[in-house]
Amino acid sequence: MPSKEKKKFNFSLLRRVFALAKPYQGIFILSAVLAVVLAPVAIARPHLIKVMVDDYIFQSNISGLTRMALIVFAVLLLDVFLRYIFIYATNLLGQSVIKDLRVKVFQHITNLRLKYFDKTPIGTSTTRTISDIEAINTVFSQGAITIIADMLTIIAVLIIMLVTSWKLTLICLTTFPFLILAGYIFKEKVRKAYEIVRTQISKMNAFLQERISGIKVVQIFNAEKQEMEKFKVINRAYTQANLDSILYYAVFFPVVEIIQAAALALMVWWGASEAIRDQVSLGTLVAFPLYLSMLFRPIRMLADRFNTLQMGLVAAERVFGILDNTEKITNHGGQLPKNFEGEIEFKNVSFAYNDDDYVLKDVSLKIKPGETLAIVGGTGSGKSTIINLLNRFYEINEGEILVDGKNIKEYELQSYRGRIAMVLQDVFLFSGSVMENITLRNNDISEEEVVAAAKLIGAHEFIEKLPGGYNYEVMERGATLSMGQRQLISFVRALVFNPDILILDEATSSIDPETESVIQFAIETLISKRTSIIIAHRLSTIRHANNIMVLDQGEVKEFGAHEELVKIEDGHYKNLYEMQFLQAAES
Repeated sequence: MPSKEKKKFNFSLLRRVFALAKPYQGIFILSAVLAVVLAPVAIARPHLIKVMVDDYIFQSNISGLTRMALIVFAVLLLDVFLRYIFIYATNLLGQSVIKDLRVKVFQHITNLRLKYFDKTPIGTSTTRTISDIEAINTVFSQGAITIIADMLTIIAVLIIMLVTSWKLTLICLTTFPFLILAGYIFKEKVRKAYEIVRTQISKMNAFLQERISGIKVVQIFNAEKQEMEKFKVINRAYTQANLDSILYYAVFFPVVEIIQAAALALMVWWGASEAIRDQVSLGTLVAFPLYLSMLFRPIRMLADRFNTLQMGLVAAERVFGILDNTEKITNHGGQLPKNFEGEIEFKNVSFAYNDDDYVLKDVSLKIKPGETLAIVGGTGSGKSTIINLLNRFYEINEGEILVDGKNIKEYELQSYRGRIAMVLQDVFLFSGSVMENITLRNNDISEEEVVAAAKLIGAHEFIEKLPGGYNYEVMERGATLSMGQRQLISFVRALVFNPDILILDEATSSIDPETESVIQFAIETLISKRTSIIIAHRLSTIRHANNIMVLDQGEVKEFGAHEELVKIEDGHYKNLYEMQFLQAAES
């Protein structure tokens, strides 16, 4: 019963893969027609050769022989031409489908909740987007359509063989049970080996992506040797999986050659005796080895093609698994805000990344338009979670979040996020110019606006000093820039989008004292006349905030202005402030 369900599921999956070719129906139909036409064209040559031998060579008809030779040559050219178009069309179809699918998968991934990325290694998503999608191409280029063409060729060859000499055909087919058995064993063995290969390459991609991204940590802690040992284990498993599949090929193809040789030997042995008795023509004896070759070649490839098709479907199942992932932020809001006044309110908000492990517990707060709220608290207190929820990176479990008096779910997601800017502690810069990293390739933002924002922030001077200025090519993650320079670029990026709500998540925690004054000026420029939320470990950077909220284990412990909170005896904020003041005095 399970096998039947699995088979039905695979056919359903195959239909879904073929549905991807709907925009390219013309190419698909052309490929299908050629698959049908190639079979009779392919078997025409051996039949014509038989006619040449029986009707022209032994009849000493030279003029007729020449004419037949030209016909055979024309049929050969037609076969080559049609086969070229068939191969090109199936590959074009496959490449066209996976080109569209890559875009679809990437677009889907970029719209998934952050929860998906919390659970899924980046290397796994990369494998799905590149390697697995590439494997789907084989469903079209080497899979279903090619299998149909091969099976039609086999049927056509068998029919012409039976018509030519049914006795000789049956003699040749006595080796077929061995061929079918060998093909089945090969198909099953290679299928399992391929599944292991796909699993191992996914593990390797995930491992490499993680280690290369964290190479600084590996080198700081001298962990190169340990990581190399781990990589050797993964690499050995991947190599062994490939070697296993190669072993099965190395055994199967020689076995097929032996079976084909045995069929040919039986044909020659029995056919020669029949020819002596004039039961079989010499033309038939000449044509039958060609028929056998045409029969065994597609049969030999069928097992491999079935595996290719199956592995393409396995890859498709993994890719569709991403596309079917519903972990997306619902975007049913119809409100398209051109700007916000900036009033933010959390009403009894509770949230858990996992089902029952609540990170925020009944949090309520209100920020008036243009005010600045600073959030402080220990590691894991829920500070970053609040801004993640405000940006709708995650959905809350309980409560309500309002902006300008409306639930944030009522706003269209892109329009909503377009009015909010966020500066993170760990600034992420992409490979590209400084200008591209500031505008994020938004053509609506002019160079003049970028320069004006940079001057306002205080970043223009350092950018101008870079080789090429705003056209300076930033390396991956901004590796060639200092932490302060990366932070300033992120501030310009936030300002140039002219947000109504600004969020700063520990934006000064990794900045040296010399750069901090520049950053502090940038912060004051950014938050001017904007509703702002600032998360900071350094309490000296948030004294200008209208209110300060103290979080502890997901609960609001204190809320008020700096002057009010430092007066609370044994208060959380007062203890934090005095601890930092004492540390600063000792240093």
